Amino acid sequence: MERIDQSPVKYAVHRDVLDELGLEEVAQKGTWSIKPTVGDKVKESLRCSVPSLKHILLTWIPILSWLPKYSFRENILGDVVSGCSVGIMHLPQGMAYALLASLGPVYGLYTSLFPVLVYVIFGTSRHVSIGTFAVISIMVGSVTERLAPDEAFYFNGTNGSLTVNIDARDAYRVQMACSVTLLSGIFQILLGVVRFGFVATYLSEPLVRGYTTGAACHVCVSQLKYLFGVKPARFTGPFSLIYTIVEICRLLPQTRVPELVVSLVALAVLIVVKEINACYSKKLPLPVPIELIVVTTIIIHFCGVREDYLIDVVGEIPSGFKAPRTPDITFFSQLIGDAIAVAIVSYAITISLGKTFGLKYGYKVDSNQELIAVGLSNTIGSFFQCYAVTASLSRSLVQESTGGNTQIAGVVSSLLMLIMVIKIGSLFEDLPKAVLSTIVFVNLKGMFRQFMDVPLLWKTNKVDLLVWLVTFISTVLFNLDLGLALSVGFSIYQVFGIKIFRSSATICFTNAELFLEALQQRSGLDVRKLQMEKKKRAKQEKMAKKEVKKSVIEIHKGLLDHPCNSTSSSKVSELNKEKNLSMHKDVAIFLTNTSSNGFGHVNSAYQYDATTSEIDSGCHSENNLTPILYEDEKDGRTCMSVTHSIILDISTTGFVDTVTVKMLKNIFGDFADVDVDIYLAGCQACVVEQLEKAAFFESIPKTRLFVTVHDAVLHILRKLGQTDIIFDASCDTQM
Repeated sequence: MERIDQSPVKYAVHRDVLDELGLEEVAQKGTWSIKPTVGDKVKESLRCSVPSLKHILLTWIPILSWLPKYSFRENILGDVVSGCSVGIMHLPQGMAYALLASLGPVYGLYTSLFPVLVYVIFGTSRHVSIGTFAVISIMVGSVTERLAPDEAFYFNGTNGSLTVNIDARDAYRVQMACSVTLLSGIFQILLGVVRFGFVATYLSEPLVRGYTTGAACHVCVSQLKYLFGVKPARFTGPFSLIYTIVEICRLLPQTRVPELVVSLVALAVLIVVKEINACYSKKLPLPVPIELIVVTTIIIHFCGVREDYLIDVVGEIPSGFKAPRTPDITFFSQLIGDAIAVAIVSYAITISLGKTFGLKYGYKVDSNQELIAVGLSNTIGSFFQCYAVTASLSRSLVQESTGGNTQIAGVVSSLLMLIMVIKIGSLFEDLPKAVLSTIVFVNLKGMFRQFMDVPLLWKTNKVDLLVWLVTFISTVLFNLDLGLALSVGFSIYQVFGIKIFRSSATICFTNAELFLEALQQRSGLDVRKLQMEKKKRAKQEKMAKKEVKKSVIEIHKGLLDHPCNSTSSSKVSELNKEKNLSMHKDVAIFLTNTSSNGFGHVNSAYQYDATTSEIDSGCHSENNLTPILYEDEKDGRTCMSVTHSIILDISTTGFVDTVTVKMLKNIFGDFADVDVDIYLAGCQACVVEQLEKAAFFESIPKTRLFVTVHDAVLHILRKLGQTDIIFDASCDTQM
């Protein structure tokens, strides 16, 4: 048995014996070796899968990759200071934003605790602060107020009047908020698992900024009732914002003076101190926590005397936590649209802030993992009576500016919130709601400053300006859910006319012809027919010009006739003039039809760019987006081509031969004849080098070559919307 792994044994062993001993025959009769058992195979498979399993764990649970490498000496002080600063902001903002969601302030405190801890484990951004946010809060509030209005909870009071059962209403609204949060979290997790993080690409920066500005208007109007101490009627559906403003104006004579005074004083103090923080941010070691100071001061002043001032206060805030409970899934059918809107907006805000900080500090923010992280924060948080979360711009800036380096700052802020909820939550029961509304107002400053985008976009990109305005107006007039749908639909419409063609195989001489045929088929463009139609029209125009020239000569000759000619010759001359004028009219009508609506209408979004045309003059000198009409040979129908750009994604091609180069040149030339621009994207470095050696770029400008498909799309959109100036890459940041 010692010679198993050496020379073959000279005698034969029966196969059954070998099987019993765990040995097997190999090669020749009598040659044998160890037979691997099932356990050995499992061990081998595990040995091979351990690296991949480790990679999966580190990818899906990022804290496992950065926490073991955490440097206490370099980071702990900054993270602790940053976490305390953010935690101080969480307290007033959590209670204030909970009012936007039509929930009790304590649920805002819950939302500032549990989802933050979840994001620490699964998030990839080091600087964003997850928690309550005004836009998401108002979106959740629109759901809770729509499905749980006051009218549904009326009962006869002791004096016979109708009274709202506040406890039942609030409990039902919490169920609704948790259900929509759970459903939106599930959507986000599913999209992240299928690597759908690129969806943020379709939410352009003008769309997001226009949407958040419109949402800020909804937030502002929703807080006016606390500012003036009035109780307006609730409106739903399109134009509800306008109706609410009219209703509040009608109720202004009923304003409660004490609440108005408290609001104005708190608002003035908050604005002044926040401006000081902004002006001296580089000199101050920490921003002045004015929100907490105002809240504390007002509590001390109004503690125990709220009945004298008749001021609406926060009310009971229970200490401790409620037991986790499963959200009611029976509401899902009523919440699908709202959950999708919340999922998209919360992710878009988070990834935009995360990418910004990642670019600034040089680390990668995984868009798909961020989708999963926010989804898990919402899903797990919904079991602890939390509502939907996203990243907050103000808190994230504070976390970054006060020295936060990792998400340990989130752990510190969560511990601070834990202490507040358990020990001192009840101290805020006498806090006026008007003070919380002023905190909301002041924190909307950044979003209202986005109105400055309008003059900037007017000077730079009118297409982006149109997207911004349509998004803002849709959001203001048609509410947050329908406004988002209309905005995304309009924004995607801007990309119509661009086709992306990708081959899954390497392009070479064996399939070059098939590639060309597939391109024409999938793009819906029969280049040969379009070229024939274009030549036919050119020929007709040439003949028409000859007829015009001929008629002009005949008219000129007629005018030279002597006025004393005979009557018959005069009549002939008049007949010739009428004939020539008629011919003039027919020719003019023909030319008008061939240059305008006869062959479709010009895309009004297109602006001619002389500079770009000069750069691309190697292909064709005209950038004409007029749809081309041609007749289908099969059924005689008139077909129209509206495609103006095609992007060839050749990232799978590792080399190009002479046939491929010639085919690509023909594609550029043929499609240029029918006014369709061709772009190359995803070319490997070796392919670009081979194209240069083949003199490809002597006839095709390198301005048609892009690293990614996304870059090519952005270039085309800038080209369509450009008017006077060339865009720099930094001027068109996408989320």
